[in-house]
Amino acid sequence: MTEKHIFLIRHGETEFNKQGIIQGCGIDSDLNETGRKQALAFFEHYKNQPFNKIYVSTLKRTWQTVEPFLSKGIPIEKHAGLNEISWGKFEGTNMKDSPQFHFEKLIHAWRNGETNLAVGGGESPEDVAERQKPVLDLIFSRTEEKNILICMHGRAMRIFLCQLFRIPLKEMDRFLHANTALYHLIYDYKTDSIYAHAENCLKHLEM
Repeated sequence: MTEKHIFLIRHGETEFNKQGIIQGCGIDSDLNETGRKQALAFFEHYKNQPFNKIYVSTLKRTWQTVEPFLSKGIPIEKHAGLNEISWGKFEGTNMKDSPQFHFEKLIHAWRNGETNLAVGGGESPEDVAERQKPVLDLIFSRTEEKNILICMHGRAMRIFLCQLFRIPLKEMDRFLHANTALYHLIYDYKTDSIYAHAENCLKHLEM
């Protein structure tokens, strides 16, 4: 095998997403009705993809998003390394409330390259990248898996994409993705390179 197709999606909508409440890895929320519909729409659009394996975080919103694929007998693996970033004291707060100023200040610092910074009790992007690396190594070591589906979270997914494309973490906000947005990535083992066949794709929601 010379190529691996990676279908990387963000989980479906939760009530916290809808209300603008910061979740992080400390809040294990379920998909709401919209999120469940998004998950089914994604399944209907991609159910004929020959996925060898599905990778998710240990948080419910990721495996609930890919749950329809289990009816096809596709094996699934949960990895804590794929969990959302810990937002520490921001978790459970509304982005419109008073902590918003401090939240935006942290994001600005990350964009300036201070990716070692974390909110109190939380993780920095560098912390998240470090725990993602063993999962990345595992995925690429499994050369027999030609097509895989990975379901992750907004901020963790940005960090994951930076690692895949080998770009600085400070550039993570170039990757925008709504709930169930898809990145179809193709990794070439011969050249040790990766490119995007599709980015932030939501075609499945247009059906």
